[in-house]
Amino acid sequence: MNVHKTKIEWATHTWNPVTGCFHGCPYCYARSITRRFEPHAVERPMNPDAITGEKDFPGLAIVKEPVRLMDERGVYSRSTPYPCGFRPTFNDYTLDYPEKRLIPSRIFVSSMGDLFGEWIPTEWIMAVFEACKKAPRHTYLFLTKTPVRYCILDEITGALPIENNYWYGATATDADQMSDACEAFWALSGEAKTFLSIEPLMCDITKTPAWNRYMFPAVSMDRLCVDWIIIGAMTGPGASKNRPRREWVENIVFDAHTLHIPVFMKDSLAPVWGKDLIREFPADMPKAENGKKLVPRCRECEHVGAVQQGKRGTSYTCEKLGKHIPGTQSNRSPLWCPKREGVQ
Repeated sequence: MNVHKTKIEWATHTWNPVTGCFHGCPYCYARSITRRFEPHAVERPMNPDAITGEKDFPGLAIVKEPVRLMDERGVYSRSTPYPCGFRPTFNDYTLDYPEKRLIPSRIFVSSMGDLFGEWIPTEWIMAVFEACKKAPRHTYLFLTKTPVRYCILDEITGALPIENNYWYGATATDADQMSDACEAFWALSGEAKTFLSIEPLMCDITKTPAWNRYMFPAVSMDRLCVDWIIIGAMTGPGASKNRPRREWVENIVFDAHTLHIPVFMKDSLAPVWGKDLIREFPADMPKAENGKKLVPRCRECEHVGAVQQGKRGTSYTCEKLGKHIPGTQSNRSPLWCPKREGVQ
């Protein structure tokens, strides 16, 4: 549940303050992953008080701390990030994770759920926004199948943050979703940064009424409906039977580039497009550091003192503060290191 590196090509990390959803998509990767890690039939939480929320939010859950599981003998078996399965869950204990990560990253928020689903309480969304504001060095990428929720939040005294590092995406795989996404993005008046995730590509999306109604009028109205387009094919079971046609992809790329909208192709499109995948990012999207180590490293610091302790290895001390450096921290630095101050 931490801010983890991800194989999702358009992000560098994922963070899941909210997991689970009620959409019921047949191709959902998040549901299948959750099934692997949720409690088994013979397991139950060792700290059941960590799970609350049913009283105030029927059908939903709030997790206050990491949940440890025990088997039928009462013996610890493992920890799980999904103690409630795929039931929509607010993982309250994860809200400070972006703040702890000092390297600027491109974070996909709630990759294992839908933060803006109609069933999600507004206070959960606002809590996530507040956590994001405490770590403005990161770029936050949100994605939902309910983009109208963006508009509703924007109308609530401007509750939707409008900054270059907040990007609001909508999934558009058919005509209805395309219409919902474009209507929502157009209603945001071009202020918010928006993107379409056309994944899995299941039809020629450029032939839908919403595409032609909202995309090309933007040329004459001096603003775009969307700032970025991501395209991907279905993966997992049924992928070979639902492979998109190359002409569908070509149509998207042609229309997007006509409007100077950047296009990003996921690896899943390689069998359709070839190895020369288009990987464009918006020019005004903040850049992630991609592993650049901005956190001080004790072993490279002029204040570190090292003492060889025979077979036990080397002991490190901060001579400036007179503190022992834990072995697990010497490759980075302890949180009390003064050199961490001001690191962005």
